[in-house]
Amino acid sequence: MLSIRKMGVFGRTYRHLNRYRQILGVLIKYGFGDLIERLNFDQYIESGLQFLSSRRPYQPVERLTRARRFRMAIEELGTTYIKLGQLLSTRSDLIPLEFVEELTLLQDRVAPFPYKEVRKVFHSELGAFPEDMFAFFDEIPFASASIGQVHRARLAHGEEVAIKVQRPGIRPTMEVDLEIMLHLATLAEHHIEELAVHRPVSVVEEFARVLKKELDYAGEISSMERFARQFAHDPTIYVPRVYRAMTSERILTMEYIDGVKVTDVQGLEEAGLDKKRVVAHGANLILRQVFDFGYFHADPHPGNIRVLEREVICLLDFGMMGTIDRYTKAEFVDLIYAVVHHDEVRAAQVLLKLSLWEEEPNLRHLERDVAELMGQHLYRPLKEIHIGRLLGQLLDLTSQHHLRIPPDLFLMLKAFSIIEGVALRLDPDFDMVAEVAPFIRREKLARFQPGRIMEELHTISSELLTFTRQFPRDVLEVSRLLKQRRLSVRFEHQGLDQLIDTHDRISNKLSFAIIIAAL
Repeated sequence: MLSIRKMGVFGRTYRHLNRYRQILGVLIKYGFGDLIERLNFDQYIESGLQFLSSRRPYQPVERLTRARRFRMAIEELGTTYIKLGQLLSTRSDLIPLEFVEELTLLQDRVAPFPYKEVRKVFHSELGAFPEDMFAFFDEIPFASASIGQVHRARLAHGEEVAIKVQRPGIRPTMEVDLEIMLHLATLAEHHIEELAVHRPVSVVEEFARVLKKELDYAGEISSMERFARQFAHDPTIYVPRVYRAMTSERILTMEYIDGVKVTDVQGLEEAGLDKKRVVAHGANLILRQVFDFGYFHADPHPGNIRVLEREVICLLDFGMMGTIDRYTKAEFVDLIYAVVHHDEVRAAQVLLKLSLWEEEPNLRHLERDVAELMGQHLYRPLKEIHIGRLLGQLLDLTSQHHLRIPPDLFLMLKAFSIIEGVALRLDPDFDMVAEVAPFIRREKLARFQPGRIMEELHTISSELLTFTRQFPRDVLEVSRLLKQRRLSVRFEHQGLDQLIDTHDRISNKLSFAIIIAAL
């Protein structure tokens, strides 16, 4: 099982010394020596790494932007850092937009591992070799990435299947990288003020959680089955069949899908598929995921979407899924409603409810910026408003005001943006506002249904009852601590540093004046 832990001095220095050297060397190679200095390695890392970071010559990569150099460094550092870069490419609230755009170009294609390694994984996981389990097994993979590769095979009854096999030794490598990442994030949080506000330690811990899910193929199968149940009665959606008997944590066997890639316009036309119907079915898919089920495919890029006969949409690769609860969904509905109806005050208030922050932002400034953004888009026909693009710009606005969007909500907004972008490519007349309007109307009306109101009242009553029971206990506990003199209150002043410095200077001058006068 993939794990992440903080390292002691011994582990940090000797267990991962070579990997540390490699990481520091790559950072210096691509012109990030200043970052290494600001992390204060001298204080934390022993002489061997100090020598590397301080003595190795700085090698700038000429004529390249800092964002481009960052992407190149991540690619050279390998699998774990590539995955981190892909995660950061979805978080414009954490990094500047130019870095987000650059990280979307990260390549996750590596050379396949040999078939003899595939046989070892099969025997270890399922107790048999591929040639014993399948009527045909293609030893050459048709797709290969950093975590695993995909082979085509055929079952005894003739069904064609696609089999994902995890790369051998990938977990120990990722564990080492995650431990180093956690240490670097801790240093960044302590020494780099502009990074500390984004809580890099929490980002690495969240990344470890996401990566753990991606490495668990059995969990992906569960996601596919849940998704299939949700859309079982929708003829416009198809989910590949899964084969649990041939699946484990490191092997995933699913139905082979031979459809047309959704952005392959020529392929769609040659197959006789109606692009407008493809767009309608795709939009219905993303909207139903969010508004009907609150459980959605969080990585719907064009490579994961296939179009089958009769314009049926098929999603692939369910390794990254997102969830959105009822209350967040209600706030999201209010945000879209406020944006479409030019209500910048309400839009700013909802944006705050959906966000996290360390210090409460200036609401007046946020309202002003939201109004300016809405003014750029909304005074035009509704069909010309691109919801996905507008939501993306709202996310950039939250970053400017030091607000953080919860990861699943961010992934949902990105999914909206991706689907709308694909839709406009296939159908320039596509109107996302018209598509989303019935779902928003239905969601707003649902709030006034008697069952929903009773459920809300029951929740409020339960919380009130819990508070009524707990509050006297808390008061008694505080009273007990006071009697035992174990309760302390710490006051911290802010904004008085300049006043204290001025006071010190005046006191010094008075002291010198008195001494001089006495002399």
